[in-house]
Amino acid sequence: MTLQEQIISQLGVKSTINPEEEVRKSIDFLKAYMLKHPFLKTYVLGISGGQDSSLSGRLAQLAVEELRAETQKDYQFIAIRLPYGVQADEDDAQAALSFIKPDKILTINIKEAVDAEVVALQEAGLNISDFNKGNIKARQRMISQYAVAGETSGAVIGTDHAAENVTGFFTKFGDGGADILPIFRLNKRQGKQLLESLGADKSLYEKVPTADLEEEKPGIADEIALGVTYNEIDDYLEGKNISKSAQNIIENWWRKGEHKRHLPITLFDDFWKA
Repeated sequence: MTLQEQIISQLGVKSTINPEEEVRKSIDFLKAYMLKHPFLKTYVLGISGGQDSSLSGRLAQLAVEELRAETQKDYQFIAIRLPYGVQADEDDAQAALSFIKPDKILTINIKEAVDAEVVALQEAGLNISDFNKGNIKARQRMISQYAVAGETSGAVIGTDHAAENVTGFFTKFGDGGADILPIFRLNKRQGKQLLESLGADKSLYEKVPTADLEEEKPGIADEIALGVTYNEIDDYLEGKNISKSAQNIIENWWRKGEHKRHLPITLFDDFWKA
C-alpha cells in the first residue's frame, strides 16, 4: 500500500460523495453523540466566517433542532464569535451566522487575554514570535469554547477535515482540540458540496481560506502558507495522480504533522521510538 493509499484509508475520504447523504450522516453522528452522553445539552463552536465553521455550525444547529423535536428536551447550539480585537472580515462572520441560524450567539474578544499572556511571557524573558502569538490566539479561542461548554453542559465541535488534517494545518490544542469532528472525512471541495446542498450563499464557500493568525502576514491564504493548492490536496485525497512536487509537499506535511494527530505519548506507544 502506498503512503497515499494509507492516508486516504486513515482519513476515510471517498473519491466521490452524495452531498445530501453526507449531510445526513453528519447530523445523525452529532445526534447520536449527544444521546450517548445524557449529561450533554449543548454544542459549542467558534464561528470565523470561513467554510469549515459555517458548515459545521449549520450541521450542529440542524442536529439540535431535530433532537428537540424528537425528545422534547432543551438541546441548544451556541455559536461563538472569537475576534482578536476587530476582525477585518467581520461581515463574513455575520453572514455565516445568518446562514447557521444558531440558537444563541456569544461574542468573546480574546485580545486582552492573548496580549496579557504575551506580556507575561516577555516578562519571563521570552521573545514571542508572531507565529507563536498566532498559536496562542488559537489556543485562547479553544479555552473560551471549553469555558462556555463547561458552563452549559456542552461539547465542543471541531472543524478539522481531511485536507486540513493531511497537512497538519491546525494548532495543536488550539483549533485541533475538540470533542467531536463532524466533517473529518471530507476534503475541502466536498465540504463546499455540502454547503451548496444546504443552500449556503456562494460567498461562504468561495472565500479564499485563511487562518489569519499572524499579524505580520495578515490574511495570508492557506494555499500560500502550505505551498500547495487545495485542488491538489483534494485530488491527492481522492486517489488521483498529481504532480510529484505537490505530492512531496503534501506527504512532507503529513509526516511533519504526525505529532498533532496523536494523543499525548506514553511509554506504551510506538510513536516515540526510532
